[in-house]
Amino acid sequence: MNKKIISLLIIAIIIVGTGFVFLYTHDEPQADGNAVKLVNKAAGDIRKEVLAEKERMLIEKEKAREKKEREKREKAEAEKAKKDIAIEQNIVEEFIHGDKGKEYQKYIVLHDTEGGSDAYNIIQSWVNQGKKVASHFIISKDGTIVQCVPMDKIAHHAGFGNNGHNEKYGVTDESRDDRAGTESVGADYSDYGMNSYSIGIEMLHNGSSGEEYPEAQLEALDKLIAYIDNYYGNESTIIDHKMWRTSNSDTSSEFAGYLQNYMSKRRHE
Repeated sequence: MNKKIISLLIIAIIIVGTGFVFLYTHDEPQADGNAVKLVNKAAGDIRKEVLAEKERMLIEKEKAREKKEREKREKAEAEKAKKDIAIEQNIVEEFIHGDKGKEYQKYIVLHDTEGGSDAYNIIQSWVNQGKKVASHFIISKDGTIVQCVPMDKIAHHAGFGNNGHNEKYGVTDESRDDRAGTESVGADYSDYGMNSYSIGIEMLHNGSSGEEYPEAQLEALDKLIAYIDNYYGNESTIIDHKMWRTSNSDTSSEFAGYLQNYMSKRRHE
């Protein structure tokens, strides 16, 4: 039995007992009547409190059951999403800039690589540049997905954003980011918070050539977004890089229609 209910019952017994003692030690009828009323009222109040406590216990028990069922369902969905997608691992330690943690995940930022032959080629080019800049995932044109930063770690994929964008996007805490390798891109772009609250996804694409995005690549992006949603148990807001920094070029104009679909339906079509 709940400790609080036991305490209330003990108090009720004490009150009733005290009332009876009062009755047997006083001779005036009016005093006796008042004592009975007081005892009855106190007993009624205790009874109501006991019933209320039982109701609270039932509500808490139901909430716990619903939470357990929800976690079980989310785990099953995450496992299914994981089976539906193939992700190749190529984790690079120098691309990790701090802990992001599930509680901080708010955005998925889409990027174009602006060139490159495949995902591994892009990762090596990032290593060669030595600026410690990378996205969490890269999707090649054939749909191959390569991960080079763990999802619960900070990657410097979004870089600096427009002044005021930390507050606009609700990403004001930059304290978890080591800021290693950061280089200013101008006085109008000082905010760096997006990196601490997001997953970065690069699509192998060269916007200057006007090339289209292959269906295999878009389908892989669909699956990756679903996987991320299931991993975190909620839907992160989808944006592209130039929404964070307006001077940026990615994603390209060829992706504009797809971006609207991803933002509203989380799929390319």
